[in-house]
Parts: sequence; C-alpha cells; structure tokens
Amino acid sequence: MTRPDAAGTPATALLLQLGLRFTAHQYAHDPAASGFGLEAAEKLRLDPDQVFKTLVADADGALVVAVVPVSGQLDLKALAAAVGAKRAVMADPKTAERKTGYVLGGISPIGQKTSLRTVIDETAELFDTVFVSGGRRGLDLELSPADLLSVTGATLAPIGR
Repeated sequence: MTRPDAAGTPATALLLQLGLRFTAHQYAHDPAASGFGLEAAEKLRLDPDQVFKTLVADADGALVVAVVPVSGQLDLKALAAAVGAKRAVMADPKTAERKTGYVLGGISPIGQKTSLRTVIDETAELFDTVFVSGGRRGLDLELSPADLLSVTGATLAPIGR
C-alpha cells in the first residue's frame, strides 16, 4: 500500500481510508499531450489494454461514469444499454469537472465529489491489476479490478470497442 503523502488526492485518500491495496505511479505529464490515458500507458511502459480511462456521459439526463481501456473507445450505445437508458452522449467537459471534482485528463473513477453511477468495461477482469487515473494528470493508481468495482460501486459490462 502506498503512503498518504505519496499522491495526495481524494482518490488515494479514499483508498487509504478503506484499507484497499493500491500503488501510485507518478510520471511527468506533458502539457502538449491530448491522449491522457495513452500518455500514461506510454510513460509507465504499460499495456494500453490494462490502463483505463474515465469518461463521463449523459444517459437520458443522468450523468454516468464509464471506465474503458485507453486502447479503445467507449461504445455509447452499449453504455446506454448497460444503464437502462435509450441514449448516451458525452457529458459537457465543464459539467464533468464540476461533478467529479477533477480536471479533464485527471478524472478518477475513485473519490469523486458527486457519486455517479459507474460502469467498467468487462475486460478489466482479464488482469490481476488495472491502472486508472489517480485524480490528477501524471498520476495513475494500480489496483485489483475487484477493489475498483468495490470502491466505485460499479457494474461490469461490455462498453468498450
């Protein structure tokens, strides 16, 4: 388990509070980078299938969080089906930041300001550990898929493509 002063975000604070095992991985974020998840995979020398990005979508007027591998894309139709909605679209970036308490490129599925319904792509179960944003650009957290599901209250569904 990592020390509280190693990363210092709401995500790490919540994991520490709950006693869940995780490892914080920091890297030098390039401000010119636009693919934040792919940047993390590259800089940390990880398989992009094992690194997951956190996206916020609007499903029939309700905000939901989708966690999918950075190697692919979110299937909005599949996300809508997973949450019982007719349609899903990407949420306004400012709304996503305001509701989660994190900045784009650093939105973590863990420790969000407003608890949002979360769906994780089923491929997360293929790995012993997965990597998700730690709550700021340049910080990823490694934890078991089971702990990620537990701490976020998420469900698994085939939402990536």
